Amino acid sequence: MITAFGADFDVEPGYLNTPSVGIPPRHVVDAVRSWVDDWAAGRISAPAMDGPVDVTRAAFAALTGFPTTDVAVGSVVSGLLGPVAASFPAGTRVLTAAGEFTSVSFPFAACGHEVTEVPVAAVGERAGDHDVVAVSVAQSADGTLVDLDALRGSGAVVVLDATQSLGWLPADLSWADVVVAGGYKWLLSPRGCAWGAFSARALERVTPSAAGWYAGEDRWDAVYGLPLRLAGTARRLDVSPAWSAFAGAAVALPWLAGLDRAAVHAHGVRLADRLRTALDLPPSSSPIVSIPGDPQRLLDAGVRCAARAGATRVGLHLHNTDADVDLVLDALR
Repeated sequence: MITAFGADFDVEPGYLNTPSVGIPPRHVVDAVRSWVDDWAAGRISAPAMDGPVDVTRAAFAALTGFPTTDVAVGSVVSGLLGPVAASFPAGTRVLTAAGEFTSVSFPFAACGHEVTEVPVAAVGERAGDHDVVAVSVAQSADGTLVDLDALRGSGAVVVLDATQSLGWLPADLSWADVVVAGGYKWLLSPRGCAWGAFSARALERVTPSAAGWYAGEDRWDAVYGLPLRLAGTARRLDVSPAWSAFAGAAVALPWLAGLDRAAVHAHGVRLADRLRTALDLPPSSSPIVSIPGDPQRLLDAGVRCAARAGATRVGLHLHNTDADVDLVLDALR
């Protein structure tokens, strides 16, 4: 067991794979187990699950800087971005980063847009030449951060995937048009929950093409029959939630939103910087580190990591300590 930021984590040293799957603290696990026990005993009430879902909506708003009414719930990032991509006419000029995670780029390419890839360092300077910028705040493969300040003043419609940054990067993203994130990495929630925050101009243009009963103004009055009666807020982009996932997220997200975000950021980046310095890697302000070479030596030493883009990717989050960095360095010596 590891205790960090006032919570207990039932994980052994050597888990540096948060960019793939985040490790939840014990109180999040307990919430999911309790939900499963209630499910098994027939104690689950469908209307009662609206509460936990809306708790996550408010927490996601707090983490991104958007009003709660501008947040929609979903299950995966690409499912939230599909209607966004479809809201632009075919051939729209879209800018993304080279090697971008395809849940961001594929929806726009699939809708017939003119998608241009440039190095992530050039996205900010090239943004003004495009109608839309769709990019991750932190790149999945190596944690490189996009220049948010340059995007903010670009004039383009800015679509951000915060899956690899939300939970450790203390950044106000409320100026963007769309911000999406999956919950199962740095947000320490079960897989099956995701959120999207939408500006007024984004909400105005996006058709809720995946709308079902959960997108209704009154969910429990929108179960059967026409006419169409969607919510007047971003809830009209909701999809029916995976309850077990949101049972955990309803505990994880408010807890993360209540932490000292500067301290969370400093913790992960300090450990990552120690690793980068020891390995003669370029400095960065990200807790994600890309180490040249195959991950097998680390895996053999008990370090949980991932192979990404021809290198070894590790990530340092709340539960990680200097002992984890030592494990990596000892394995590579």
